[in-house]
Amino acid sequence: MDVRNGIRASAIKEARWVKSSASQGVGNCVEVTDVTGVGVAVRNSRFPHGPALVFTPEEIKAFLAGAKSGEFDHFAG
Repeated sequence: MDVRNGIRASAIKEARWVKSSASQGVGNCVEVTDVTGVGVAVRNSRFPHGPALVFTPEEIKAFLAGAKSGEFDHFAG
């Protein structure tokens, strides 16, 4: 399967979407799934059939390192 940015999230057949327990089930979160041989796909939980963004493992590692160090905290309002 050719998985790339903009693919319909529901078209990623092997997807096992995971969302943060911090979302508390109110529908305002992102979900992620591993895409074998490609990296990680991300979707908006409110639009499960909408587009997915696909990132390489290196891109996800860099993003998570920044999030863990607080680099993006100012976006949370």
